[in-house]
Amino acid sequence: MARNLVAGLLVFVALVVQVTVLNRLPVRVVPDLVLLVVIALAAVRGANAGMIIGFCAGLAADILPPAGGVLGQYALVLCITGFVAGKLAAHAPLVATEVCAVLAPALTVGVGALITDDGVGWAYMRTVWPWVALCNLIAAPVVLWAVRRLHRERRGQAVLMPSWRRI
Repeated sequence: MARNLVAGLLVFVALVVQVTVLNRLPVRVVPDLVLLVVIALAAVRGANAGMIIGFCAGLAADILPPAGGVLGQYALVLCITGFVAGKLAAHAPLVATEVCAVLAPALTVGVGALITDDGVGWAYMRTVWPWVALCNLIAAPVVLWAVRRLHRERRGQAVLMPSWRRI
């Protein structure tokens, strides 16, 4: 229960910081903080939790102003990215985080082209994607470290209701 609250709070803070601070910076390209938090949470919690967290975070990002895209587009991208990051992170969490942080903007372009979104196309892929991927690549280890510190498993605490796995 506490892990879910921490995950929800992390996603909420990432959404607020992305919309109010990062998107208003006077630079052309900024890292996608919501994407990086979803990837880091998926690396910490696993594929199924990453998929659910990614869908919820993506749906919240789709609804949050300025909502100019198709509803569910970013939810699909973050759902797939969360699942892949959770699967790959079982072997190498940092490598999985870096790979997903670089390839997720390309997945966004692919989904946008699939549903004929006019704002995203191959011109975006050639000009903006390398810079977005570089920003995500630089910010990903920092976000993974912060999420791991905040989402640490508490060992040795009393369990109110034991699950069948702990018996």
